[in-house]
Amino acid sequence: ILWFGYTQLSLWQLYNSDISAPFRETDYEPELIWSFLMNKSFGTLKLTHLSAAINHQSNGRSDPLSRSWNRLFAWITFERNNLAFSIKPWYAIVDEDEDADNPDITDYLGHYELSASYRLENNVFSIMSRNNLESGFQRGALELSWSFPLFNWPYLRGYVQYFTGYGESLIDYNQYVNTIGLGLSLTDWL
Repeated sequence: ILWFGYTQLSLWQLYNSDISAPFRETDYEPELIWSFLMNKSFGTLKLTHLSAAINHQSNGRSDPLSRSWNRLFAWITFERNNLAFSIKPWYAIVDEDEDADNPDITDYLGHYELSASYRLENNVFSIMSRNNLESGFQRGALELSWSFPLFNWPYLRGYVQYFTGYGESLIDYNQYVNTIGLGLSLTDWL
């Protein structure tokens, strides 16, 4: 299956109008994905999805706040009952010119992402780790999230998220941050 995806991450910052309000950062991420549905077992795990993609991520700003990068990535997902685990390695197509937006982005975002999600009734608990092993736990990221139903609507979910590390948004890719966020989601992993 060949499909087009689009993700937009908007971080609100209602409490600091001197810097920016109401949005601190918005990142745009279009991608072209070639996806295969799989049904191959490895012991108690089942390989359910295998994808290859090209993706662009940018914040749409002009210099000196412009940030962007392009990636080729694979996405491999395994499932077992209410648990899904995925690995997403990538090759970054980065402009290493010193005048580029962010020539050192892979030093902070690395070359892979690991994630797991667990469904408990109508709640989904997830964890994501990026660049921790590769950077020797110096420039990684960890994200914990909880997704829950809202108003019994099938496609609207609320979530609470804790992020610690580098790369929550492109503007701060090289800044260590700790954040707690609340949000809405139209879909879930499980």
